[in-house]
Amino acid sequence: MKVYTPNREWPEHYRPVLEELSKITDPVTGGDILDSGVIAGLEVDDDTLKVWLNFESHAEYNITGESAIAYSKIIGDIMERFALVRFQNVYVYDLKNNPVGVFENRKGYRAEDLSR
Repeated sequence: MKVYTPNREWPEHYRPVLEELSKITDPVTGGDILDSGVIAGLEVDDDTLKVWLNFESHAEYNITGESAIAYSKIIGDIMERFALVRFQNVYVYDLKNNPVGVFENRKGYRAEDLSR
């Protein structure tokens, strides 16, 4: 995992992912999830994206209320933008490395194959 910091020099294959993540809005702050500090880390491979979010999913304060709804929406937005569209496998984790969102393309279909 590469820890996310805004001013970091990112490898070329990370840049399209960061551009797309910057289009996802944090429902709590109204800013994008990169500027609001929601993204803690990234790992980008040829067919796999891993994203770590800056929260603990089992902490009581995140289980109820607006934080849970906000993180659920962010996880859904990440899956919508990346699963099958750009990556065959997408994993979203909390800070304790607990999976909070998983998409695995076990059949090997690509997005362009599904449009036929």
